Amino acid sequence: MNKLCKKLLKLLGVLFLANAALFVVFFFDLDGKLMFNVVEPFLKKHYDNMERRDVLKTPYEVDKFPKYKY
Repeated sequence: MNKLCKKLLKLLGVLFLANAALFVVFFFDLDGKLMFNVVEPFLKKHYDNMERRDVLKTPYEVDKFPKYKY
């Protein structure tokens, strides 16, 4: 019985610490700050440097559909 109580208390302690950590992330909006300061600049840098096809230079034909190749 004593081993079971110790394991149960350890499990409750781990669950309490996980709940407290998730509350801190939610309360201080740490996930949004991470997205804004780290992920978004990385994605902007990556996608702003991609090669893109110039749609203004493609010929316009009424009866044909364009080929969308990038």
